[in-house]
Amino acid sequence: MIRLQALQLRRGGRQVLDAAELLIQTGEKVGLVGANGAGKSSLFGLLLGQLVEDGGELEFPASWRVAAVAQDVPDTDMPAVEFVCEADRALQQARQAMRQAERDADGARIAAAAEALELAQAYSAQARAEALLLGLGFAPTQLQQAVRSFSGGWRMRLALAQALFQPSDCMLLDEPTNHLDLDALVWLESWLARYPGTLLVISHDREFLDAVTRVTVHLESGRLTRYSGGYTAFEERRAQALTQQAQAYARQQADIARLSGFIERFRAKATKARQAQSRLKALERMQLLAPVVLSHPLRFDFLAPERQPQQLLRARELECGFAPRHPVLRGVGRDVLAGARIGVLGANGQGKSTLVKTLAGLLAPLAGEVRPGEGVVLGYFAQQEMEVLRPDESPLQHMQRLLQAAVQAGGAAQPGSAARDWLGRFQFGGDLATQAVGTLSGGERARLLLALLVWQRPNVLLLDEPTNHLDLPTREALALALQEFGGAMLLVSHDRALLRAVCDEYWLVADGGVRDFDGDLDDYQRWVLERARNAAHDADQPQSGPAPENRREQRREAARARRERDNLLAPMRCQQAAAQQQLERLEARRAELELALAAPGVTGERRAEHGREFKQVVREIEACEQRWLDLEQQMESLG
Repeated sequence: MIRLQALQLRRGGRQVLDAAELLIQTGEKVGLVGANGAGKSSLFGLLLGQLVEDGGELEFPASWRVAAVAQDVPDTDMPAVEFVCEADRALQQARQAMRQAERDADGARIAAAAEALELAQAYSAQARAEALLLGLGFAPTQLQQAVRSFSGGWRMRLALAQALFQPSDCMLLDEPTNHLDLDALVWLESWLARYPGTLLVISHDREFLDAVTRVTVHLESGRLTRYSGGYTAFEERRAQALTQQAQAYARQQADIARLSGFIERFRAKATKARQAQSRLKALERMQLLAPVVLSHPLRFDFLAPERQPQQLLRARELECGFAPRHPVLRGVGRDVLAGARIGVLGANGQGKSTLVKTLAGLLAPLAGEVRPGEGVVLGYFAQQEMEVLRPDESPLQHMQRLLQAAVQAGGAAQPGSAARDWLGRFQFGGDLATQAVGTLSGGERARLLLALLVWQRPNVLLLDEPTNHLDLPTREALALALQEFGGAMLLVSHDRALLRAVCDEYWLVADGGVRDFDGDLDDYQRWVLERARNAAHDADQPQSGPAPENRREQRREAARARRERDNLLAPMRCQQAAAQQQLERLEARRAELELALAAPGVTGERRAEHGREFKQVVREIEACEQRWLDLEQQMESLG
């Protein structure tokens, strides 16, 4: 079991854990929840031995094998399946022992190595690794693909597959759903439900926590509070506890006021002095209760659109993608009408983001057309926030630019405080409003995008994974706002609670096309699991497939497709590597210039020269980051 007793943990000048107490029994599945920045990841670092407590006691079984998702995936030519198998140290040691014994022709050591391989389930290792990768959304043609050829999101899936593959007694998963689509998320829930060890998971996905965990631990103000049940049960019990605490505090304040009043009235009277003294001692002995102080989660509403056209978007014979010879989607014919509330379903790599970008006008169609209706105002939320935000500018500068554009378009001038007032509604007050966007957290950037989006009064919303960096209270605020939104909406999200709350119909993006999905999210989850079972069944029974000659032709075709894809990816990887090197040089120069500008004794002329160069370097960094992101998106679309 895991036990924390009076545990103290500080990070920098901040108290992360303050006399924290917690007991987790062996085999329990625990969800760790709390506000962003509360210290959840720091607690994981403590359990993993990456941090050391500042006081108190941590009991953690030394014999436990602990699995966690690696933060960095090496740039290697190792095939994806072999990379996953590398996570099992016992398996790799047994393989190495067998290779050494066979080289030395040592019969006794060969027998011992064979036994070790049997214990490590070596003969099923590749099949188990392949099943994990297929479940996490990799295509069969990607299983032997080099790790270095995958983009960042897919590499994080490889790291998750490693954590799931290695034998473990305890697993720590920090936001495992961030890089997963809904298909992979459904599969992961099913896998974790069968995991026999102790599981601790940090997540902002309500339905994932409800499906996977049976205990919820809430981290707030350095204290850990344990609740039985999943996240929904935790919310109910916490609301009850807060109500009771508020009532007890109110009663105690009334008692204090009554005792204090008696003491003040009768302290000077000889006949009442003893009674007054008695009440003073009672007041001193009283253990003061803390008032209930609730954080103020974000609350906002979408402004009513100025116009409500009936026909908002029309797509005909649309082909979407980055490379003309390799469209991701073909023959798309869709209409978005007033009042439509559409959820877009499909696995990663099928083209959901590509479709949304094409409809938003950020990506030119390869063929066909997208025709917006007259008076349409599009609001686009980018999955990668930095596609539409400027890293060197502040939230205030972003907002001021929108206000200036509105004035130039013939709108009324706003008072000077309008930008700050609007940002304040989205929790950008004080210094946060003037901080460079590049230094903001993912959640803060997502809130800024929402602030800019709402202000533009769109009548069509195109939202691509808007909840990726949002905590649970902000996700709920977004769901409430979308429920009241008067325009049309197209939503790509793996957050099922959000999809259920705001969508009336679903499109399925799969097999190179877009079609209606007849059913709800429960039907979709069953469809995903059935499709995964069929894929696993087909993989286990190769004899039931096509004839050998057809299979050879399929392999040749797959090899040809891999070569074409690698030929397309190779120059992009080189360009991205060059952009990364240039970015590092520019960042180093920016740091030098910041020091030079802050140095004492610099002449005015020299300082002005440094300032001009600093602005130029910032512009070059912005362009370089955008170039890197564009290449990443293109590589992602090619698989």
